[in-house]
Amino acid sequence: MECKRCNRQLKTQKSIDNGYGPTCKKKQEEADAEFLRIQITIDEELAYQEKVKR
Repeated sequence: MECKRCNRQLKTQKSIDNGYGPTCKKKQEEADAEFLRIQITIDEELAYQEKVKR
């Protein structure tokens, strides 16, 4: 099985279970956290649209 991030062959059972090697797992977790940090909710968007409505 290959890593979902870099496509290298996974060697340990833990990596195979995770789908990522240890380095890629850490990078993916950081990328996922950043993605979630910058997301807004629909309520936030609607409030913003109401605020800028002319």
